[in-house]
Amino acid sequence: MHEHGISIWFFIGLSLLVNGILITGAGIWELISPPANRVVLFQYHANVWWGAFLLLVGVLYCVRFAPGRHA
Repeated sequence: MHEHGISIWFFIGLSLLVNGILITGAGIWELISPPANRVVLFQYHANVWWGAFLLLVGVLYCVRFAPGRHA
């Protein structure tokens, strides 16, 4: 039996990828133009790190579960 469809994991990868791009972009913007009211651990730039992590995982999921690719 052959399945003809797109894996849900591909869409999860797309979601992670888009969110990673947005969060990393916001973090880079804060590096360029720091806000007046900073959060307590601002110096660690968590949004850049977590955004990059989400972006990487999203790319891996999109490549691994790309439509037309057979597992």
